[in-house]
Amino acid sequence: MVSGSYAERLRAARVYLVLEAAAADAVAPALRGGVDLVQLRDKRASDDEVVRAGRELRALCADHGALFLVNDRPDLALACGADGVHVGQDDMPVDQARAIVGRERIVGTSTHSADQVDAAEAAGVDYYAVGPVFETPTKQGRPATGWDLIAYAAGRATKPWFAIGGMDAETARAAAAAGARRVVVVRAIRDAGDPEAAARELRAALDAEERVGAAR
Repeated sequence: MVSGSYAERLRAARVYLVLEAAAADAVAPALRGGVDLVQLRDKRASDDEVVRAGRELRALCADHGALFLVNDRPDLALACGADGVHVGQDDMPVDQARAIVGRERIVGTSTHSADQVDAAEAAGVDYYAVGPVFETPTKQGRPATGWDLIAYAAGRATKPWFAIGGMDAETARAAAAAGARRVVVVRAIRDAGDPEAAARELRAALDAEERVGAAR
C-alpha cells in the first residue's frame, strides 16, 4: 500500500470523477469545481489513445493538485505516468496490478458485496469503491446494492472508500447520511452543462451532510 502524500490525499479526497477520453473537456472545469481524483475509463479506445489522453489528463490533474488513475490497465497507467490504477472484480487481480505498478503508486478496486468489502480491507489496495448504490447505465447489468452496503462499509472501513452508482448532489448527500465521506461520479459531472458548478454542488452536498452529522 502507498504511504505519505498519496495516502494523505486519498483520505482527504471527496469527489472522484470517472470518464472516457471523449469527455476530457469536462475535466478542467470539474477540477476547478473541486474534483480530487480523475479516472480515465475507456474500454473502446486503443492503447495509444488511452496513453495519449492519459498523459494530457495527468498533466492537467497535476496542475490542480488532483490524482489521476487509469482503469483496468496498470501497464497503460505506467505508460502515461498516472498516479495509479483501478481494477474491478472482473479485471486483473489486485496483487498482479500491484506487482506491475509497484508500491509507490495507487491501486484501487470495486466492491459489490459485504464479502468484497471485507476482502478489499484485507487486500493490498489503497482504496475501494462501494456500490453501485443505484443501477446505472455506465455499468449495465450490475444490480444495485442499495444503502445497506454503504452502511456496512461505513461500519468497518479502515481504508478510504467511495460510494458509487447514480451519485449526484441529492444522492451524494444521502450517501453521506448513510456513512460515506466520498463519492464516485460519472454522469452528474460529465454530462452537466456546467461541470464546474456540478462539482461544487457535489462537494457542498457532502460537506452539508457532514456538518449535520457532526451536530447530531
